[in-house]
Amino acid sequence: ELRAGIAGYTGEQKTRGDVKILTSCPACHQGLSRYTEATGLESDYIVVELANRVLGDKWQKAFIDKAKSGGIERVLL
Repeated sequence: ELRAGIAGYTGEQKTRGDVKILTSCPACHQGLSRYTEATGLESDYIVVELANRVLGDKWQKAFIDKAKSGGIERVLL
């Protein structure tokens, strides 16, 4: 099914890293990542992709830095 979808979308049997499938399900993400080599299809969480697009590529580092500098206590309280 993944290959059929890729063929329908790109006209080829395997992607060159230009197609990504997004999910919000951890089990689905893990399962889809098993097919990366066979299909060239990358999977990622939709919230991570949105954060990359809206906040930029370095949002994870900025989040971790804020959390380490007392941000966790504010969230927990």
